[in-house]
Amino acid sequence: MVSSIGQTGRIAVDAMGADLGPAEVVAAVQMALTDFADLNPITLVGDEAVLKPLITSHGLNGHPSLRLFHASEVITMDDKPIPALKRKKDASMFRAIEMVKSGEASAVVSCGNTGALMAGGTIKLRTLDGIERPALAAIIPRKNGYFILIDAGANPEAEPEHLVHNALLGTHYARIILGVAKPRVGLLTIGTEEGKGNALTSATHEYLKQLGDLVNYVGPTEGFQVFTDHCDVAVCDGFVGNLLLKSWESLAHFFSATLKAELKANPLRMGGAILSKGAFKALKQRMNPEVYGGAPLLGLRGNVLKAHGSSSRIAIKNAIRAANQIVKADMLHLIAADAARANALIRPPQPAPAAAKPTTEA
Repeated sequence: MVSSIGQTGRIAVDAMGADLGPAEVVAAVQMALTDFADLNPITLVGDEAVLKPLITSHGLNGHPSLRLFHASEVITMDDKPIPALKRKKDASMFRAIEMVKSGEASAVVSCGNTGALMAGGTIKLRTLDGIERPALAAIIPRKNGYFILIDAGANPEAEPEHLVHNALLGTHYARIILGVAKPRVGLLTIGTEEGKGNALTSATHEYLKQLGDLVNYVGPTEGFQVFTDHCDVAVCDGFVGNLLLKSWESLAHFFSATLKAELKANPLRMGGAILSKGAFKALKQRMNPEVYGGAPLLGLRGNVLKAHGSSSRIAIKNAIRAANQIVKADMLHLIAADAARANALIRPPQPAPAAAKPTTEA
């Protein structure tokens, strides 16, 4: 059974962890309340002495869909996750997570310390029934759209069952956020031939083939295929996923900087760049991480979304929108139901050992 955590629909927003400060978070909340007609109520969590003037300056005093919850402490980017959990009991991030745990909120959005958010979410909320480890999902552009990369770094040492669960988590997230009715799931490995890969991917491949209609499995998938129109969800462990994510982000910056330098190399190229301005703008939008705003930590008994520390108000606004979509889709219950079915398929009940026959003495 899924716990009753997070049934209010309210979204708790950690106002204190962003690199750009609480003002950027409050501006994002104001934009979200204005732009999204179906937005669930929001609770801003943080130092009320800092937040009250910002709420006033953005015209949010008395807004029927906004509350303020006072938290006196802040988790910084330099804080170590577990010590921070023990020392900073009144930190805005942890208070927001506790609101989800108690049922006062259904989701938390934070730009704060990633390790602290993952540790706090995992320890305070625990995983859903049937899900052993949480996974971080990232949205990455590909040909003709986007794909979900899962796990992007939460669980670097995974077992085959964990990757099966990642496939379920990614499938539900892709349905809700990408709007794909039947997401195609690929298992990231080094070759598409049967048996190619390591023990983890080989065992996971055999499990995924058993899931039937639970997962639309398209088979082993190589790294270059995820950027084609091959799959909507790329499944891997957190070690591989984080390497892929960081490599893609670095390459995107490299190609952008190189393209700018080459276009400025001579007047003829600069003229061509002016004529191609529309195409470059469209490409920039496709590569813009602010479009979706945040990466959820999936598989917990509550919805936790991590926005980048340097997120702008646009990115934070879109992270709030993603949290709202997840809550309205009742994703937690859907995942728990599918996890129970999947586990029954890959872990069939073992027959009880036969009772020993009584012996008689001669």
